[in-house]
Amino acid sequence: MNDEHFGFLDEYAKKEVRRATLKAVAIPGYQVPYSSREMPMGRGFGTGGLQLTLALIGRGETLKVIDQGSDDSVNAVNLRSFIEMTCPGIHTTCRTEQADLIQSRHRIPEKPLREDQLLVLQVPYPDALVVVEASEDKRKLLHGEADYSRLLVKLYEDIVKFSEITISHRYPTRINNHYVIDPSPIPRWDVPKLHQSPALILLGAGREKKIYAVPPYTQAIPLAFEDVPFRVEDFSDEQGQRRSCVRCGCDSSFLDEYVDSATGEQVYRCSDSDWCNQQLELQRRVEEVVEVANG
Repeated sequence: MNDEHFGFLDEYAKKEVRRATLKAVAIPGYQVPYSSREMPMGRGFGTGGLQLTLALIGRGETLKVIDQGSDDSVNAVNLRSFIEMTCPGIHTTCRTEQADLIQSRHRIPEKPLREDQLLVLQVPYPDALVVVEASEDKRKLLHGEADYSRLLVKLYEDIVKFSEITISHRYPTRINNHYVIDPSPIPRWDVPKLHQSPALILLGAGREKKIYAVPPYTQAIPLAFEDVPFRVEDFSDEQGQRRSCVRCGCDSSFLDEYVDSATGEQVYRCSDSDWCNQQLELQRRVEEVVEVANG
């Protein structure tokens, strides 16, 4: 098959995405504009991330697609099927460590990424300043001057009103001591994973026509104050005990809250389905070893 038919996008479109990606890597955190193409799915379903994946994945490489940590959600399954259909010769997996390229919506995998891996994050709103400045031209000036005082004032107002910064996702993060980015709607739990990440992290916004990047081993510091430092979500109960996954028992991962249909009680499960499965597999292996040792 001719390469121009590989990956749905025409060759010119893929070259444009790659050029924008190179510029984004060269200027960490800078939002590089590009001509976003129409995709055969509704905007808001990850068209920016999808275009990055289609432009960068190659034959023989292995892809993992997750949606809010799950490999089996409707969005993840449909995107994976579309990429498989338009990129013959690639492989897919649900295991983080097996993937060359990971496309994700709203989560960074729990398992630490490697230098030879690439993470693509889907982004609905790429500009962290949009909450304090409506004009894109003015936002560009503020970014160029690294002037984020109005954003800091908004965080301060949050502290005055609630005694803490209450942003649960899209936490503004300063990259390489200059640009402040919107890290996509990942929870605060995932924001520290951007800092000094061995893997290249690319963020694509299809509707806003922007690509930006957090290159490997780059400083990524969430905005905060000395007396009110940044903190991740706390899954402790009223007694201060750390809640754990009802399925695998893990107490060191980001948890989703559910209501048990049988008992009506609130339960917690690992958001990252692959991580949860691996914890169960590890427990099974440990039990087998113990059983063998006990004769």
